[in-house]
Amino acid sequence: MTEPLDHLLTQFSLRAGVFYTGNLCGLHDFERDELRGHLHLVKSGPVQLIEPGKAAIVIERPTLVFLPRPQAHRLLADERAGADVVCATVMLGGGGSNPIADSLPDTVMIELGQMDGIEEILGVMFAEAFDDRSGRQAVLDRLCEVLMIRMLRHCLEQGTTHGGVLSGLADPKLSKALEAIHREPARDWDLPSMAAKAGMSRARFADRFREVVGKPPADYLASWRVMLAQRLLARGHPAKSVAVDVGYGGSSALHRAFVRKLGVSPSEWLRRQADIE
Repeated sequence: MTEPLDHLLTQFSLRAGVFYTGNLCGLHDFERDELRGHLHLVKSGPVQLIEPGKAAIVIERPTLVFLPRPQAHRLLADERAGADVVCATVMLGGGGSNPIADSLPDTVMIELGQMDGIEEILGVMFAEAFDDRSGRQAVLDRLCEVLMIRMLRHCLEQGTTHGGVLSGLADPKLSKALEAIHREPARDWDLPSMAAKAGMSRARFADRFREVVGKPPADYLASWRVMLAQRLLARGHPAKSVAVDVGYGGSSALHRAFVRKLGVSPSEWLRRQADIE
């Protein structure tokens, strides 16, 4: 299980940006975010998480809350006592819909005491969050990224994923096909070649893949290629070479894949990235 996750983590970018640390009092609104997840790290409560159409969740113990596809939501704390929190945006992969974010439920909530071996990380993180020293922002952002990786590991090990690639990596046979796709995205993959990697018949592989991952193998392959393309485009690679590198015949095919998966062209996606930097 560990090796496929390690490889996955080398293939997608993860960027965090802490935007609030301190004692939160009263009601605070957070807008819907189509490109980034929202992380709320509650050091002390109580605080209520209020999401549209759902019952409010009262958080009384130190807890990590991650919303991979955040709708408009609120945090409500006592007006006088407040709650100590750290809030951050998290960009998984190229942002928006992607195989990593799609693996997680709408709300990930983990009591910090349930995550093994994070005491030192949290100690440094909270010390930086509630102090005002040089380099504080950079330290907080990097520690937040480490915490996110530990969260992904926890979700995988505890089986709390919501379909997607993390669930697939936990499956002994599907993980072999997924790892091969991740290592060679430009290969001319078809159903027989993917099934062969998993050591399964085509029909059984297709059914099992859809059941566990939540989408057909070809659809997952397209999502993975688009996510890799986002990473390369963000680094300044030209669209034509990116298309070849991730398995498309040319920039027009890459354009169509972006529109199907993200609803925007590669150039529009890049413009949006520049707007949120």
